[in-house]
Amino acid sequence: MSHRVNDDSSSTWETTPPAGDGPAEPTSRFSTSSSRSRSSSDGEDGSTPRFSKKKPKKKQPFWKELLVIFSVALLLTVVIQTFIARVFVIPSASMESTLHGCTGCVNDKVLVEKITYLFRDPQPGDVIVFRGPPNWTGGKQPPGFVQGTLQDLGSMVNLSEPSGTDFIKRVIAVGGQTVECCDDQGRVLVDGKPLDEPYLNFGPGPKQQEQFEKVTVPAGKLWVMGDNRNNSSDSRKHGDPTPADGAIPVDNVVGKARVIVIPVGRWGTISDHNPQTGGR
Repeated sequence: MSHRVNDDSSSTWETTPPAGDGPAEPTSRFSTSSSRSRSSSDGEDGSTPRFSKKKPKKKQPFWKELLVIFSVALLLTVVIQTFIARVFVIPSASMESTLHGCTGCVNDKVLVEKITYLFRDPQPGDVIVFRGPPNWTGGKQPPGFVQGTLQDLGSMVNLSEPSGTDFIKRVIAVGGQTVECCDDQGRVLVDGKPLDEPYLNFGPGPKQQEQFEKVTVPAGKLWVMGDNRNNSSDSRKHGDPTPADGAIPVDNVVGKARVIVIPVGRWGTISDHNPQTGGR
């Protein structure tokens, strides 16, 4: 007969009768979970296990960290300027006094955002930056992406000139509208109605606009003019071979000028007063 008793320490006491007629002699087998765990924690050879220390990572040289920072900054600049917004330098006085671009003064740098025109076309009163078509640039081709980006960055800190193929003007009329000059008060007419243009600058000369032929703006194009009306080479001056060819394609628009960012003393938003509705 045998009896087995289990307790919380996992010990076992077992009595086994011997073979033959002699009295039973108790034999015992006693084991504990603690002894098993102790034996399993020891090494196979009975030695105490050793714990190896990890070697600390070698610190990168400063020039490598600087290179990474520069690369990330350059990548972010390219992404932002390509898809979101970009800073342009005003190259001439054609938008005085809304925007400064005069000889001998600090030319304005303006932030031009590109998101708005993903959802709608430019409207009258918008101040836009656009790539000049061949009859505006004299056949000059715009620089490649890399060259153009470096040139624009350089122009921001006065290290290089702007590309010369980007222009900034105000939208006066859109495709299908008729533009002509002028009524008896010297105001430009769109579809026979005089424009309300409080932003106009005539300088020290007479407040009278140069005459130009009546023109119907082709579909998909914009009629643009400078605020410095008599000192602006705009749609009136680039009508070759016909006056309507002075209009620029909507597809050439880069974005809408929103804010003057430099110089700090001229920081502010750029008016998009709609001349056809009196600002309404």
